[in-house]
Amino acid sequence: MKRKNLITLCWISFVTSMIFFFGFTDEKTLENFMINLVVCFMYSFVLGMGNGLINDFLNKRFPWSEATTKRAIISVVSILIANIILVYFCNYMNFVVFQKGATTEEFFSGKYGFMNWFTINIALLISAFLHAKGFMEELKKTSKKEVVEQKLIAKSANAQFESLKNQLDPHFLFNSLNVLSSLIDENPKQAQKFTASMSKIYRYVLEQKDKELVTVEDELEFAKTYCDLLKTRFEDSVDFIFDVKKEDYRRFVVPLSLQLLLENCIKHNFATSSKPLIIKIFSENDTLCIENNLQVREQIKESSGIGLANIVQRYSLLTKKNVFIEKSEDYFKVKLPVLSSKPNTVSAVPEDKNESYERAQKRVKEIKSFYGNLISYCIIIPFLIIVNLMTSPEDLWFIFPMLGWGIGLAAHGMGVFGIGKQWEEKKIRQILEKQNKR
Repeated sequence: MKRKNLITLCWISFVTSMIFFFGFTDEKTLENFMINLVVCFMYSFVLGMGNGLINDFLNKRFPWSEATTKRAIISVVSILIANIILVYFCNYMNFVVFQKGATTEEFFSGKYGFMNWFTINIALLISAFLHAKGFMEELKKTSKKEVVEQKLIAKSANAQFESLKNQLDPHFLFNSLNVLSSLIDENPKQAQKFTASMSKIYRYVLEQKDKELVTVEDELEFAKTYCDLLKTRFEDSVDFIFDVKKEDYRRFVVPLSLQLLLENCIKHNFATSSKPLIIKIFSENDTLCIENNLQVREQIKESSGIGLANIVQRYSLLTKKNVFIEKSEDYFKVKLPVLSSKPNTVSAVPEDKNESYERAQKRVKEIKSFYGNLISYCIIIPFLIIVNLMTSPEDLWFIFPMLGWGIGLAAHGMGVFGIGKQWEEKKIRQILEKQNKR
């Protein structure tokens, strides 16, 4: 348990012992005070830590957000069994060991049946309150997680938009058309080859722009075509070296990532025949590396870094592997993770977004309504029990509201978590998802 919870249990034990000592103990001696303190600490820590450990275990094995109905059923069964055992243990220690007011045979003969039953009910009410509190906390975490996921979706859309804006620099198209214009007169055959390469590049852009991942082989083929255009334009000022392992060809990278990085190399470095820009594309420890010798060009306007940030964002949405950037006085290197497989995507039945949101909102309200009802039950029923026992202990009238409200609460729980419309819709979605996977 957390330190905060342990401190809370200590305060509850201390305050409870003070109430029982000053309010219900006739002989106010140090010995009685210490017995009260030990007994209250025992009840608080045994019941509190027992329920806390059960709740922590269930949170790990059956999270509320993933298996709500299953978790609710398991919680009810587990807290019922656990609290009966823990209460009998605490009452035995209290009445037989500490107070020595009964023998073991008397304790289990039924003489203390009402006391055990009463304590079990109080323990169950408190435990139900704690589990309801845990559910509400998990609901808040899930809501925050959904907000984060929505932000990631927004970032993904923004990344795709930026990707489309930066797939091919307009300056590249302008410069390529200038080169093509000069080649038409000087070398018509080279001009035809140049035009075919440009056509391949733009066809690849149109084919791959909506894909999440492409094979390394396809991306390398595109990069080589792109490099041919750059080589035609810069001639001996630029040199390209490809050294990618054959076993990496069937693996996956983000589409158009090489083009963006090659474009950055040209944009941010000067290249001359005497000082050529050497760009290497090679494999290294499950990464595809793009490295160039550093010949920084003086720029009037500072680079925004959108192209590289675009690649990093797209990878972050697909995998936990990071894009690494290395820079020294001599070279600049970017390492792209090479993925063994595409991320799993589940096909879902298309539906209106507003309708989905309304249904989800309605479901959350139903669950919150049930746990609000449960928390009210856990607060009001113990209060009625205390009032009943203090005013007329011979007439146990609190049983009627406890049972009546309890039956209504159980029906409410079955309506929310049991077999109903929500259950039918869930089963329909599961069947459709299985069919889509096939």
